Amino acid sequence: MKKKVAFKTLGCRLNQFETDALVTDFYKGGYEIVDFAETADIYVINTCTVTNQSDHKSKNTINQSVKKNSDSLVVVTGCMANNQKEYLENREDITYVIENTKKSSIYSLVDAHLNGEILHPADLSQNLFNFSVVEKGFHTRSMIKIQDGCDNFCTFCIVPKVRGRATSRPVNDILENIRKVIDLGYKEIVLTGVNISRYTFDNLNFENLVEKILDLPGDFRVRISSIEPEGFGEKLISLFEHPKLTPHLHLCLQSGSDKILLQMRRMYNLQTYMEIIKKIKLKYPLFNFTTDIIVGFPGETEEDFLQTVSVAKQIGFSHIHTFKYSVRNGTRAARMPEQVPAKIKSERSEIIRTLAEENKLAYRESLIGKTQRVLVEKVTSKGMAKGYGEHYVPVEFKGSSDFKNTFNNILLTDIRSGKEPVLTGKIL
Repeated sequence: MKKKVAFKTLGCRLNQFETDALVTDFYKGGYEIVDFAETADIYVINTCTVTNQSDHKSKNTINQSVKKNSDSLVVVTGCMANNQKEYLENREDITYVIENTKKSSIYSLVDAHLNGEILHPADLSQNLFNFSVVEKGFHTRSMIKIQDGCDNFCTFCIVPKVRGRATSRPVNDILENIRKVIDLGYKEIVLTGVNISRYTFDNLNFENLVEKILDLPGDFRVRISSIEPEGFGEKLISLFEHPKLTPHLHLCLQSGSDKILLQMRRMYNLQTYMEIIKKIKLKYPLFNFTTDIIVGFPGETEEDFLQTVSVAKQIGFSHIHTFKYSVRNGTRAARMPEQVPAKIKSERSEIIRTLAEENKLAYRESLIGKTQRVLVEKVTSKGMAKGYGEHYVPVEFKGSSDFKNTFNNILLTDIRSGKEPVLTGKIL
């Protein structure tokens, strides 16, 4: 009988890509991929450690896998495996702890173990980009890893410690990876990494890489994942005129206060950030901006916070990932005075979340009467096709099962309110 393997991914899209690549390895190796809620022979948990809450979720997930089947192999990887390696290795219920640099070799390790071979994690090769082309994953979009690590060393961030220094993937490898997934039938390519705007390889920067990707033949579109407001300029803005490049950016803000941005050691100030927003909106009025905001950073006063609220209202982000500042040992911010009380952080977080929901609804309502090119991700048993338009908004319309993974031009006619407002429409 086939061995069953289950996966759980926490955290960023980079983790999601790496899990999808591992799923492909096990699928091609003859393993049965099952839902994480099921009993499996192998559990692979790809962890996150960016906040205390991330650590808590990762530990809970590990505990869940152990309770399901005490005889299972439990493999823990991801950023928590780097940041809390000693703690994880000292747990007798975890079989292997694999750092990020060796994550791509997990299939080889597990398969050798089940075949009675001795292969120690220390013997695994280290390669940040040696992941399989995703043929069998959990997503209809194909994420493409172009970069890993970061050299910015923001005072709140542990990523350079757990992901290492910035490293860019060879451009020809990226282009060949994209060609292969397009041949496999993927219609949307998502460029991902830790700090992708700092991509550089053989004097080719991020903007030039995007241009090369857009020049590839095929019926597909390109989406840029989370990006820092640095390392790109007018050329990238002009590339959004290309029909394959989706008009959406998750442009990290973190704070609307220059004082706090400086204490965070961010590589920009508010004026620079706002100039990027202004230039893009001037050329593309419906452009969709989403962002990250940290509340309760050490020294954040009420005035600093209200400046962030004002900026978020002015820009009208259609979605905000809101984080309550979390102390990460080993970072400069952990040693800063004027730590903000938990109650105030919670109050500020709720204000931003409420504003984010208002912005989201307002932005999606502004699209009613407009057209979206929707890539269908699934069709329900009731005949409703669901997917995302080029502006990264959820859309549903009447369709049949053969609509899955096809582009459809949809006239947006209404919005279905609820916890997640969804635009509805009809085929043109």
